[in-house]
Amino acid sequence: MATDYDTPRKTDDDLNEDSLEELKARRTDKAAGLADLDEGDNESLELPGADLSNEELSVRVLPRQADEFTCTSCFLVHHRSQLAREKGNEMTCKDCA
Repeated sequence: MATDYDTPRKTDDDLNEDSLEELKARRTDKAAGLADLDEGDNESLELPGADLSNEELSVRVLPRQADEFTCTSCFLVHHRSQLAREKGNEMTCKDCA
């Protein structure tokens, strides 16, 4: 943001003259920028500490393929093209190297 150095600056007295009503109005204006949610929208929100014990995940997990390796630093499975260093059985990916 550009600064116009020719405009008069507010002094400490000017800053202290802000009325309580003006400050309250500024605070409510900032709160008006928050998103309003309809009551029906609350179903899609996940709350911290929500009980998900009766939920089941349906994710298909594939075993490591022949052209993949597990990094000994980050323990992620990467393609062989991401191999940076191999020392014995220890393989390190390019991100961790």
